[in-house]
Amino acid sequence: MTSPRSTYRLQFRNGMDFARARQLVPYLKRLGISHLYASPLMTAVSGSTHGYDVTDPNEIDPVLGGLEGLRELADALHRQDMGLILDIVPNHMAASLENPWWRSIVAWGAESVFARHFDIDWSQRLTLPFLAKGFAEELADDTIRLAIEPQHDAIALAYHDTFYPLHPQACQTLLQEAGITVPLSHPSTDPQGNKALSAVLFDPAARSALENHLGALSALPDRITAIHAAQPWKLTDWKTASRHLSYRRFFEIAGLAGLRVEDPAVFDDSHRLTLDLVRDGIVDGLRIDHVDGLADPAGYLERLRAAVGPDVYIVVEKILEKHEPFAPDWPVAGATGYEFIAALADVLVDEQEGGRLAAAFLPLKNEEHRNGYAEEAKASKQQMLTENFEGEMHRLAALAKGIADRSQADFSRSALTEAIRAIIIALPVYRTYITPAGVTEHDRQLLAAARQAAQERARPEARETIDFIWEILVDDCVAGAYASCAEFRSRFQQLSGPIMAKALEDTLFYRENAFIAANEVGGNPGEPAGGPAAFHAAMQARLETMPHGLSATSTHDTKRGEDARARLYTLSEAPERWIAAVAHWTGLNGRFRRTHQGRTVPEPDVEWLIYQALAGIWPLSGRADLGKRMTAYMEKALREAKIGTNWNRPDSDYEQKAASFVDDILLHEAFLDDFAETLSPFIDAGLLNSLSQTLIKLTAPGIPDLYQGSERGDFSLVDPDNRPLLDVASLAVHERVRPSRETFADYKQWLTATVLAARNETPRPFDGPYLPLDFSDGGRQALAFLRGTPEAFAITVVPRLAFGKTAHDSLRLHDEAMQDISLLIPIGFEGRTVRSVLDGRTITLGGAMPLADVLSGEPVALLVSV
Repeated sequence: MTSPRSTYRLQFRNGMDFARARQLVPYLKRLGISHLYASPLMTAVSGSTHGYDVTDPNEIDPVLGGLEGLRELADALHRQDMGLILDIVPNHMAASLENPWWRSIVAWGAESVFARHFDIDWSQRLTLPFLAKGFAEELADDTIRLAIEPQHDAIALAYHDTFYPLHPQACQTLLQEAGITVPLSHPSTDPQGNKALSAVLFDPAARSALENHLGALSALPDRITAIHAAQPWKLTDWKTASRHLSYRRFFEIAGLAGLRVEDPAVFDDSHRLTLDLVRDGIVDGLRIDHVDGLADPAGYLERLRAAVGPDVYIVVEKILEKHEPFAPDWPVAGATGYEFIAALADVLVDEQEGGRLAAAFLPLKNEEHRNGYAEEAKASKQQMLTENFEGEMHRLAALAKGIADRSQADFSRSALTEAIRAIIIALPVYRTYITPAGVTEHDRQLLAAARQAAQERARPEARETIDFIWEILVDDCVAGAYASCAEFRSRFQQLSGPIMAKALEDTLFYRENAFIAANEVGGNPGEPAGGPAAFHAAMQARLETMPHGLSATSTHDTKRGEDARARLYTLSEAPERWIAAVAHWTGLNGRFRRTHQGRTVPEPDVEWLIYQALAGIWPLSGRADLGKRMTAYMEKALREAKIGTNWNRPDSDYEQKAASFVDDILLHEAFLDDFAETLSPFIDAGLLNSLSQTLIKLTAPGIPDLYQGSERGDFSLVDPDNRPLLDVASLAVHERVRPSRETFADYKQWLTATVLAARNETPRPFDGPYLPLDFSDGGRQALAFLRGTPEAFAITVVPRLAFGKTAHDSLRLHDEAMQDISLLIPIGFEGRTVRSVLDGRTITLGGAMPLADVLSGEPVALLVSV
């Protein structure tokens, strides 16, 4: 497998297209990047901001420049000896009428040639949950009518500006009523169901007659209701999607419908262009989005590997819980790097913080959510299963009930529902990987532990039911006896991942705000930082299991940018100072709070969140757009928390009062002055953290991945704040500058380019072993590791826990902080000569080297053998 040396993630759309990306190529070459890593490029819904809502997997989006534009970009990269990695979306497509496959199944229902491409339950009508209210209410409001859709020449039920095509049989009937005769087409020759009608409507008289007839019928609610009832689909209120949906959606997004890529025919149809791009040499690697959503991830990856060959680089978006191993049998290089972010927290968070932030935050929390993190995680999962994913649970329980009945097990559907919920709640990972081939021992143990935990929490009468569900999942004899067991296993696994993601990442991480730096995808805020030892263990495991996985620090899905997170890590170093400051600001800003339905807004825990979020993005100079960014963030944070408001039933009055508080404090000069003064030492330590984090990423096991613009600094919040358009014209690698607040962006960019250049020039050490290095103080003040062997090696040295220890106006540890601390060089490396990459010095390694000499005025150090 040919691996990249480094990647640069670029978000296309929102102004970024292939022509603009081509302008970036010389800059990326100078930066030291080996591969451009592109967000999805296939044609997506009009106005898509991200490209994951694909409408045609076999077309490069014309809005980006089409296939020819992509070829030109790839050529520009290849001329510079660089490659292209493409993010593809095998799990789902847009449930949009812009998607010809989806439009076909709306028109033809189960008769469509694409009916089995999507994961749809065809025992019922296809649900289209896109109405603001129920069908009867919308009809009474005159928002639904019969009309000819101008773009497709199809007879449709029109809802505002959206046209839902009628089944061709229904169209034929309506045409006959208007005095027009057309033959009935066939789905194999007319996938969209409108060929015959399009031909007729060229006749102005026929079009006029049909329009008049449809207009007359639109005034007859009973007739519209009957026509709607005769379709293979039904329009429903969007709020019903959580309770009933006839197709598998992506998480909670009804506008994204699951694909059945486990079917070889669907795989072929949905990967035709992707495979052509690889075979033609346009694309050099693939990133697989949401691999956990697939029915059989291992089977999919094996099929993909067979199709692209052994040398194409493949990584998968897979969120690993701490200590969860990456699947060793998957034929890919590894994951996209969330686990690397979690490992960095062990280095940069003070492991001796001792829960002081959490203790101060606890009394501020909503009274209903004051349990410990583990209990709140279970409660959030329970909420997702009973409310947001009620429909998916109903389908799983129905499958279990069918198996129980056939096996003559006397379990009610409600008892089976309770048992399924209990096991998913107790499962400590996103999902297991049971396949038709059986259950791995690792998954068996995971499920056994989940079963035990579920039984301990369950009512005594529910324990037998939990055992039954466990047997369906892990007992191949039981599964082999009942055909529907395979479907139950698959759907159980496809549900547990979304439950984990929505319960933790998109609920609990917005409730447990004691220390939001830890609230990151793949992280566990309930577990204290492990310190350098935990980081070293993680890196040694990483080298063994996925040495060519991506090492990310920012992505399009992280909760905050890498430099905002690095700054917030420093709160753990001075928790008492932060707690006292928040108490002061709470009093200072008291007059800006509002009352809403008998409670204060923002609530104390939300106000605590506001100050931390503001601290993370506080600009190094100026305050432009702070209010706009914070308002957007607060809307998302409050809705995700699902306490005062939520996405399904937003309380706009409550949200406005919270937003007004933010607006008011950002105009309160006394607060702003005090906030800036208090934050100053956190900013200095945070910027040094950022440089430490950068060097670690560039030299630790894995492939360094840079998110667009982060080489100069990423102080963003969650999307859409983290997706600004790059100013391509202004990007250039600057010469070395003295590191300070004012020059941070230039220095971080120079550091990145300088280290990547060293890595590109001498790659051998960075492919070699990983050896933790010790310090005379036990590693409290710095972290170091060695890559390679005595023949060729590199040593990384970075400071940690620098709060209050930075030199004045310089992003480095002051001399007093390094006094009497030495880096211990292992036997076999003593006496070797190394080059200090950042300042060009030549050094002979002794057995114990003073930290001050290693850093020698630099924020961080990289020593490469010569």
